[in-house]
Amino acid sequence: MQHISVIGSGTMGNGIAHTFAQFGFDVALVDINPIALENALTAIGNNLDRQISKEILSEEDKQHTLGRITTYTDLRAGVRQADLVVEAATENEGVKLGLFKELDELCPSHTILASNTSSISITKIAAATRRADQVIGMHFMNPVPVMKLVEVIKGYATSEDVTNTIITLSEKLNKVPVAVNDYPGFVANRILMPMINEAIYTLYEGVADVEAIDTVMKLGMAHPMGPLQLADFIGLDICLSILRVLHEGFGNPKYAPCPLLVNMVAAGKLGKKSGQGFYRY
Repeated sequence: MQHISVIGSGTMGNGIAHTFAQFGFDVALVDINPIALENALTAIGNNLDRQISKEILSEEDKQHTLGRITTYTDLRAGVRQADLVVEAATENEGVKLGLFKELDELCPSHTILASNTSSISITKIAAATRRADQVIGMHFMNPVPVMKLVEVIKGYATSEDVTNTIITLSEKLNKVPVAVNDYPGFVANRILMPMINEAIYTLYEGVADVEAIDTVMKLGMAHPMGPLQLADFIGLDICLSILRVLHEGFGNPKYAPCPLLVNMVAAGKLGKKSGQGFYRY
């Protein structure tokens, strides 16, 4: 496995491309927006510079990493050699199902199709293809070059060979893969999102203000970032989407998103990416 195609050049997509290229893989980074691709290469260069400043990489390593990344705006051209596709498009079920149907038609028969989804069913995504045994979840954490965890999600039909291949591949990226089964939220977000939602309810009900809630969790529970600040960094729209997947998937009211979160997203207060969420940026 040498040729990796990454679909989507946002924060997660460019981080995934960076990581694969850093560890010697040839990467096709695909996005319909050429400006987004330019921004992605700039972001990757800046992140490589941070690694150089920390003496993790050399300037030569940076040039080799960038040299392994080729950008494409045409999906067919970007996946024609792919041994593995990692989809990192928007967290929208309809978009992902349509994309995987198209990838199934365009990719070589041996290609493994992986999604970086943080909540959407891998089994449902796989059902949009004719290769359900070759579809898997590969959920990286942000920032991808730094965070060690890769949640490897096995769909109902995912083969053991494909699961083992992705686990081995993740280890080659100096990551720690953890295999989980395909249920709403998997493990990471099934635990994280209710905590974030409860922090929002704590604010909504007037128990404490934003900084107090985050300070309690940072100093009392040794979290590196408070849950409200973390929600801002994830994106409040993404948090809302994941909570709705959990609520619908389990039918349990404990996953119902806080009305404050719903209103903030409706008002366009999406966190860091919009300049304002629970904090101003």
